[in-house]
Amino acid sequence: MSTAVTSAPAEKMKIQSSKPSFFGMLGGELFKISHQWITWIMLVLIACIIALPYIITLTVPDVKDTINHTPLIFLANRMTQNLAVLRVFIGIFLLVITACVIGLEYQLGTIRVLLSRGVGRLQLLTAKLTAIVIIGLVVFVVAILYNILLMSGLLLIMVGNLNAYNAITPDFWTQAQQYVLTVLTSMGVTILLAAAASVVGRSLTFGLSIALAWFPVDNIGTIFLILANRLTHSDFWLNVSAYLLGPNLNIMPKALITAKTEIFTIGAQPYVTVDGAHTLWVTLVYALIFAAVAMVLTWRRDVKE
Repeated sequence: MSTAVTSAPAEKMKIQSSKPSFFGMLGGELFKISHQWITWIMLVLIACIIALPYIITLTVPDVKDTINHTPLIFLANRMTQNLAVLRVFIGIFLLVITACVIGLEYQLGTIRVLLSRGVGRLQLLTAKLTAIVIIGLVVFVVAILYNILLMSGLLLIMVGNLNAYNAITPDFWTQAQQYVLTVLTSMGVTILLAAAASVVGRSLTFGLSIALAWFPVDNIGTIFLILANRLTHSDFWLNVSAYLLGPNLNIMPKALITAKTEIFTIGAQPYVTVDGAHTLWVTLVYALIFAAVAMVLTWRRDVKE
């Protein structure tokens, strides 16, 4: 009788001590992401897309003269163009990875197993988002280094040396840092968008569909706004474009960066003038809404399916 009484608390303590830790879950999520075939397929596609503009540049007739006579302008233009391309396609990568990491847990029913082992719902969501952020930052840093390598190869092929780098000024680095911050901002809100969509739909299909459709709808929606303006002659429709997430992210570099060279951007932009602070506030509001939706629904809704 005494043996049964003393073994029960010991067994209970053993079960409690086996509860997964946050860093254990984080390591597990990193392991799962790194071993998913979709992750590596998309990374290869990103590498090919990043290399494509450099290949096209090799076929432009006057590139060599541009590098020799105005190397700073050439490097500045290439920097903004490369970061703009990277922002778009690393965003697609993060949308897909986030939807897979969160949506598959619901779709396969494995989230019930994790929760039954004592994992907190918000703790699990936080571990997943932290893993995605880490992966996103690693991919971003590697992509920057990859761009530098390709640019160096381009210079060696076109002019036979790297002397163009000597023309770089402190203003160039300031401009590059500001553009990098806009890309990181876009990456952050993109992750939260995909997380919210996946939690709402509780499936990979729904989360991936909404996440991938959001920005195209945002950009194409500006066309209907300008049509509505022309039909109604009301500036209300033009003002609406200033509060769409996609157009604000597209124009953010141009609105924030003060530079003598042209800031390259991709995608639709608001039809009214917005400043850098406006784009940041709009992005922050969207990010808070996405984060609140993902956290509240994860916390409050029961997992029964």
